[in-house]
Amino acid sequence: MAKSKLQFLKFGTDIWDPSHRFETSWLLPPWVLFGIRALISLYGFTVLLFNIFWNIARHDTPAAQLSFSYFTVLTYWGISFYFAASAIHTFTYARHGGTPFLNRFPRPLQALHYLFYTTITTYPILVTIVFWAVLASDATLTTTFSIWSNTSQHALNSVFALFEISFTRISPPPWIHLPWLILILASYLGLAYLTHYTKDVYVYRFLNSSPKILDSNGDNIGGVGVYCAAYILGIAIGICILFILVKYLITLRKWVTEKKMERLGKFYGGRKMGQGDTELEEIRAWEKQPGEA
Repeated sequence: MAKSKLQFLKFGTDIWDPSHRFETSWLLPPWVLFGIRALISLYGFTVLLFNIFWNIARHDTPAAQLSFSYFTVLTYWGISFYFAASAIHTFTYARHGGTPFLNRFPRPLQALHYLFYTTITTYPILVTIVFWAVLASDATLTTTFSIWSNTSQHALNSVFALFEISFTRISPPPWIHLPWLILILASYLGLAYLTHYTKDVYVYRFLNSSPKILDSNGDNIGGVGVYCAAYILGIAIGICILFILVKYLITLRKWVTEKKMERLGKFYGGRKMGQGDTELEEIRAWEKQPGEA
């Protein structure tokens, strides 16, 4: 009994990703998928580093120092590192069609990569919605730099997420990922208030529970008062809704491409998915019902 209760700590005992869903696409050949993922990663790192150096060059060192306190920036780092890692995994498969690098990882790291995928297909969309609905102002798109920077971090981020949702073969995220998404958001909330405690700055005004104060121009230079809790709760509800939407959007993609269009995937050297691989994928370990072997 004790052994069965601790079984979940092994993150499953079945074969990990037998048909290489994390390294292949239903539409794009492996080398093309590798190239796109690598380019997205390169572009992401370029945006992040250019923003830091731009602020330093303009003698705006505090802005550069605070960049790692913004959820937008942290999410964009996540996107860049995810596409770098996934490009490497795709490359190791596209090169010779053998066992991808990811399949050689310990099972906990494989599970973390799956959670990594879930974060970059949900958080960027949340960032886009919150930014354009709540944070954007008249100054958002006033200069060439601000147009490029905000478009890259608050629009293209969702495009990158939708690419992974739409064109890869990765299966829908398991429900166990949802509480982890909420926990990560809660951890970020701690970081945001730690930044306020150490730097006396609210990285997002809606985290300021102080009363609203208007200056001579009618702009709010205070907080949002009692609405602070509503913003935090709304974002938590928002990630839950987005997770469900993404989960079933991926389910729809799998059904349309694999069942209706019969596009099981583009594999190394034009290979086809073997029947054995199909059978192994029928029920993943985390999808089994209690009591099933």
